Amino acid sequence: MPQSARVFAAQRYRLSTLTVPSDLLVAVVTGRKVLHASGRTVTAHQGQAVLIARGTQWDVVNDPYGQRQYEAWVLPFDNDLGREFTSPMAERTKTVGSAQVVKLEDDLLSALRRTLPNERSVSSALQRHRSLEVMMMLAEKGWCFAHTQEISWTERIQWMVSQHPAQNWTVESLAEAFCMSESSLRRRLTGNTLTLAELVRDARLQVALGMLQTTDMSVGEVAQHCGWASHSRFTAAFQQRWNVAPSVVRARMKESAQDLTDQG
Repeated sequence: MPQSARVFAAQRYRLSTLTVPSDLLVAVVTGRKVLHASGRTVTAHQGQAVLIARGTQWDVVNDPYGQRQYEAWVLPFDNDLGREFTSPMAERTKTVGSAQVVKLEDDLLSALRRTLPNERSVSSALQRHRSLEVMMMLAEKGWCFAHTQEISWTERIQWMVSQHPAQNWTVESLAEAFCMSESSLRRRLTGNTLTLAELVRDARLQVALGMLQTTDMSVGEVAQHCGWASHSRFTAAFQQRWNVAPSVVRARMKESAQDLTDQG
């Protein structure tokens, strides 16, 4: 299942047309997060969280907003987890259709902290239990996600690529990974606005974005991990896709490593 993560930013930056791959809870620890879409603006400040529905598309601003740096804790909820979850107060909850700001109360913050990775390994079963605990708390506060959507073939392909982003993905290798013929895979993609090569490229850039936001890897290391042999070509592709340089996303305060130790 997708893992929770800490996201840091030493300076304000804006990501263009980010499609949210899974339902998200984003807790703003310092700074603020701003979402823009179709004339609508959603802003979550320090001490607030924003619930973002899967499949929605936003321009996203991560902003220290006068603080030393921006920090957010991000917990994704996959569709399987949503189907597993049964809320006893379903009739009293509202479904998040796009994005909703909620108060980051102490109990929710504590539960979310338990989902974050630390030095001690945690089984996938326990990680799932902790994520379900957060979902239950959200339901008790009156909010839930719609987890009934079928996963599209675009999403399936991008998920497959994201598991091994440096692999030389082709129609043949993807068809083999899905245990189907090349012609069957092509039919699944009929009507898609992106070519297979564009889907693969976008999935790799999604992985790169996440790694730059949440790890200590250099831009060059991220580029290689995601299938780019050339640092400059990776930088150009990243900037073209997100409208921001990878070095800006990667910029981090020197004290961040100590902060993680103190908070973890």
